Amino acid sequence: MSASDAIVHVPLGERAYDIRIGHGLIERAGELIGAATPGAACAIVTDENLARTHLPALERSLEAAGIRHAQVVCPPGEATKCYRWFETVCDAIIGARMERGDVVVALGGGVIGDLAGFAAAVVRRGMRFVQIPTSLLAQVDSSVGGKTGINSPHGKNLVGAFHQPSLVLADVGVLDTLPEREFRAGYAEVAKYGLIDDPAFFAWLEENHRGVFAGGPERAHAIQTSCAAKAAVVVRDETEQGDRALLNLGHTFAHAFERLTHYDGARLVHGEAVAIGLVCAFRFSAALGLCSGQDAGRVEGHLRTVGLPTRIRGIPGWDGDAAAILDAMFQDKKVKRGALTFILARGIGQSFISRGVEPSSVREFLDAELARA
Repeated sequence: MSASDAIVHVPLGERAYDIRIGHGLIERAGELIGAATPGAACAIVTDENLARTHLPALERSLEAAGIRHAQVVCPPGEATKCYRWFETVCDAIIGARMERGDVVVALGGGVIGDLAGFAAAVVRRGMRFVQIPTSLLAQVDSSVGGKTGINSPHGKNLVGAFHQPSLVLADVGVLDTLPEREFRAGYAEVAKYGLIDDPAFFAWLEENHRGVFAGGPERAHAIQTSCAAKAAVVVRDETEQGDRALLNLGHTFAHAFERLTHYDGARLVHGEAVAIGLVCAFRFSAALGLCSGQDAGRVEGHLRTVGLPTRIRGIPGWDGDAAAILDAMFQDKKVKRGALTFILARGIGQSFISRGVEPSSVREFLDAELARA
């Protein structure tokens, strides 16, 4: 272990694991995976971009540790989280003669992590799983907590399983190679943790976001704080029966926007949808009289300051109306007995679960949002 590594432990009994945060973790992955899963072989799932940039270093590390490994390379982008590529990944793992005690390694962002994790959950009725998240969004959100899955034509993440990893290796150094747009998109999930229940962290981000983007010690602090926040919620509610739903702040809106743009990453990536969704959640809360317009404005102002989109009409080529957005929302995983559930807020850091929100209130709000200049 490097003295500079930070470790966030996720205490889930026999499913407990560590999130290791530091520089150079891909180069040390063979040693770390070997220690966490002794004697296991590895099936690496990655995408075409990472196969060129970071896969060679991972394979050298596994070879140096004497770990047998195979690879399956997928196209980049949200469209890969589909039935076709799920089948391809599962068959590749089986074809590589990976056994139940072996490990599926996800080298990539949220798409690869969700896809590979779901394959690990079902191949041979469950294999071990290691996350090596390569995007900011994946490091602070999707790699932690065991949610895995693929999209359906009916909506996002509607087919999947809870399957905790054995280890998460968040190599901070790889973030330097991210396109600026992808890093910004991941920042929306960082801001979300402050907005849920940590107003001091949100205030810290308002003061220190330049350091987070520049890659200084502020970046590692933001990642560690975000991982610890998510881990604490997961430990309380592993399978989202209660307050884990708070982690979906902004996502009921975001998933609807993604569905209506057909998961086209050229128009809208997940973190951008979340940024607009966070603003909508606070503006909707203000419209319902739950929080102040000042708080909603503060959220919008900060996300705009870091370069994230904040309005529905800002989505390139947007042509959906309020009825279409509302229809997409009814496919959200939090819908219960046909009733909409939203994560709303009484203020920054004061989010709560609101069940049975009236569709007419949502429709009125969406009409007003779409009319904004």
